[in-house]
Amino acid sequence: MTALPLVFAAPRRARPPRHLADLGPAERRAAVVEFGEPAYRSRQLSHHYFGRLSADPAGMTDVPAAVRERLAGAFLPELLTAVREVSCDGELTRKTVWRGFDGTLFESVLMRYPDRVTLCVSSQAGCGMACPFCATGQQGLTRNLSTAEIVEQVVAGARALTRDEPAGEVARRVSHVVFMGMGEPLANYPRVLAAVRRLTDPAPDGLGLSQRHVTVSTVGLVPGIDRLAAEGLQVTLAVSLHAPDDELRDTLVPVNTRWKVAEVLAAAWRYADVTGRRVSIEYALIRDVNDQPWRADLLGRLVRGRLAHVNLIPLNPTPGSDWDASPKAAQRAFVGRLRAHGVPTTVRDTRGREIDGACGQLAALEG
Repeated sequence: MTALPLVFAAPRRARPPRHLADLGPAERRAAVVEFGEPAYRSRQLSHHYFGRLSADPAGMTDVPAAVRERLAGAFLPELLTAVREVSCDGELTRKTVWRGFDGTLFESVLMRYPDRVTLCVSSQAGCGMACPFCATGQQGLTRNLSTAEIVEQVVAGARALTRDEPAGEVARRVSHVVFMGMGEPLANYPRVLAAVRRLTDPAPDGLGLSQRHVTVSTVGLVPGIDRLAAEGLQVTLAVSLHAPDDELRDTLVPVNTRWKVAEVLAAAWRYADVTGRRVSIEYALIRDVNDQPWRADLLGRLVRGRLAHVNLIPLNPTPGSDWDASPKAAQRAFVGRLRAHGVPTTVRDTRGREIDGACGQLAALEG
């Protein structure tokens, strides 16, 4: 099997309209003044968008009626349109396909639990990493998402929670955000970093989420990992490893031809050392491909003694693909071997399987 070509740069396209969430607090004040309004209007707009989750000028009663529409049009343009929504798990899991201003499709997934609500967001439309078992990787990269397009996925999810009445005892507000949707977050670094700041800045400058409840996933872009470590943030780093040996990982995660397993893990350990945050090693279990006992032992030797845990993910197969999830017996054996090495190991909850839950599957159907 040969490694597939990598595409790091997004094709040049028209940019989404500027949105309040694209701007930091100081930039908002400057933009509002340039617009011809007092600087404090930026805080009013921020209160409505981040605090009240509203972009409706009719509700902005603290803003003069004569300028509400103009301000909302200039700073709170509509960025996303829901094309399709599907639910499962008793309405506790909802996947949304969004259409951007240019017709681009991307996805987010809202998952409710008794103690938390997790929003899985996309950072790119498509992906240039070309991992052959991933539906998004098969699509290729269309473009980077803007900061506001990323943030709006979370705001839209938070709005939905205020409207929904799910059965049973579940959390009612978004508490966790994972950058594990479509795209490679560190390949869209400036916008993803800005989105993290919007999500975690205290209201009304942002949504006020805990940095520790934000996870940024990467297939192993080593310079991006080191750059993120230097930001002074407390976000969780998740490394999509999927194979402990270079021979297999060159095929499963083609970026491995540039940064080998040892280099990726070394960057992950540097991140843990700098931040004090435990790194999550993501490993999709694929039948007869990467689930052999000897690979579990090799992974265990690489991770043991580190500030890390392994998150095993039974593969969510894509239609027409030869790739399939490891059987339960193989999963249990893999877990057992890792734990025998003293490695904390979990198996990810496989929500969304019946709604084309793997990244990119639903968007591909709509495209």
